[in-house]
Amino acid sequence: MNLPRSIRIAGLGALLCHIVAAQEITVAAAADLQPVMQEVAARFQKETGKSVKVIYVSAVNFFQQIQNGAPFDVFLSANLDYPKKLEASGLTVPGTFYQYARGKIVVWVPKDSKIDVSPGLKAVLDPRVQKIAVANPLHAPYGQAAVAAMQKGGIYEKVKDRLVLGENISQTTSFVTSGAADIGIIALSLAMSPNMKGKGRYSEIPPTEYPPIAQACVILSSSKNQELSQEFLSYVQGATVSDLLASYGFDVSNRPRK
Repeated sequence: MNLPRSIRIAGLGALLCHIVAAQEITVAAAADLQPVMQEVAARFQKETGKSVKVIYVSAVNFFQQIQNGAPFDVFLSANLDYPKKLEASGLTVPGTFYQYARGKIVVWVPKDSKIDVSPGLKAVLDPRVQKIAVANPLHAPYGQAAVAAMQKGGIYEKVKDRLVLGENISQTTSFVTSGAADIGIIALSLAMSPNMKGKGRYSEIPPTEYPPIAQACVILSSSKNQELSQEFLSYVQGATVSDLLASYGFDVSNRPRK
């Protein structure tokens, strides 16, 4: 049977749309991953011809959105708790939970600041510091690490009234880069990002001073493209991404061997 040309074209268009959709996944990623994920997505597309759309919001917001059926394929969290909770609720593909890195925190100030960051965390005690940017410790892993480090150092009670809380580590970083805070406790990955280089000075807080910021990813059971999601997860588990994560200051020493 010969179909009208308009119908044939419409059918071809629908097929092409389906093919394009099958070549792309949407990844929900923690804010600390923004600089490295840009490179990961670009390299993945170059090597496979398939694209990864990455969206960055706080982990708690992603967690809530996923519970409500948000159309994500893969979730890269800044902690282990949210992926584990999703797994326990049956919202992830069994066997896909993977701990990909550990984050680190630093004390950061703008380059024109008079505050000396060489003392590390004690720099927040400088009398010129009026506001200290940290991620909200109620739900942000980097905020929890910052508060834990300050408590261990006997600093928290002295400065808690001067804390300015960011929704996530990206917003926290913007507070100190914009001048809304005098100093910030931010992710090393963001301090090392191309956008931040030359804009400030930082001092790393020893990882022994706070609980590990262990980060994990999962494939979501609601994914419409689990085959490509599995391919991307395998890529994340590989040496290329491991090296990229390390180049942005992440600790990859405890990554499970794949």
